[in-house]
Amino acid sequence: MSIETPDTTPEDDHPVVGARNVDIVVSLMLLALALLIGWDSWRIGASWASDGPQSGYFPFYLSLMMGAASVYGITTALLARHAAGEAFVTRDQFRRVMQVFVPTFAYCVLTQFLGLYVASFLLIAGFMWWIGRIPPWISILTSFLFTAVMFATFEIAFNVIMPKGPIEAAFGF
Repeated sequence: MSIETPDTTPEDDHPVVGARNVDIVVSLMLLALALLIGWDSWRIGASWASDGPQSGYFPFYLSLMMGAASVYGITTALLARHAAGEAFVTRDQFRRVMQVFVPTFAYCVLTQFLGLYVASFLLIAGFMWWIGRIPPWISILTSFLFTAVMFATFEIAFNVIMPKGPIEAAFGF
């Protein structure tokens, strides 16, 4: 089964961000993380004590390696002339990623208020209808059946506590 891609316009092929910029930003973020880990490891003790290494010894040296790798990544990205015009992601690709990211993020937020099962029902039905272009009645039926099986498996068969919302509370769960 192949994924159908909608007709794209030349405007959709324009890059949102270049690969070089992404390389530099990610390397800077990793360098910042390495500095934070190194500082905290030094704070709690990164030397060799009489009874062996202190608790920050190994994380400190790992942060040095991570920092060196980050500096190398920044340097190679700045010196790479051929990658300056290379696209990391085009508008069309970014749009498709956001079609998945935004509903998934909304699912995580809705799980806190509606519970796992209702949020899962909405996510599955929404994905099937919106992205899969499946008729609404099939999307709703499939989503309901999947969520019902998930509820029966976790709540009844295995007695696992999952996040629940007002609908489950109305039914006594």
